[in-house]
Amino acid sequence: MLRVTKLADYGIVMMTYFATQSGETHNARDIANFVRLPLPVVSKILKLLSREGLLVSHRGTKGGYGMAAHPKDITIASIIRALEGPIAVTECTDLIKGDCGLETGCPVRTNWHLINKAIYQALESITLAQMTQPLRQQLVNVSEAGSGPELRLS
Repeated sequence: MLRVTKLADYGIVMMTYFATQSGETHNARDIANFVRLPLPVVSKILKLLSREGLLVSHRGTKGGYGMAAHPKDITIASIIRALEGPIAVTECTDLIKGDCGLETGCPVRTNWHLINKAIYQALESITLAQMTQPLRQQLVNVSEAGSGPELRLS
């Protein structure tokens, strides 16, 4: 199963919170209370996002964290990369040679690169600004059609 890690998911939720706050500075405790996550988890994510240049850290009594760029200029891919490293669905698509024993003779390696590129491009095309606008929940209908179930979004 392909799944975004909890760390990346929480980071996206936190960045979406910042994006809705019109450039305000927030401390870790306030963010933890709003997103309902433990303070140590929030602090870890804030430090990673700050280190990667997505947030700016402000020191002092009115200190905290703020956005480093406009939400329309931050992609979901950049948030995931900041928290998890390179986006790769398999070991051979992470650009680190030698992680897989089958790498040199793998018959599906180029296909995995194609799949990885499609996922990366999808994540790179969605901005933080878009994430602040919830989509209408769609229903999934499963109906028997032909030889197998057909999924339709309505």
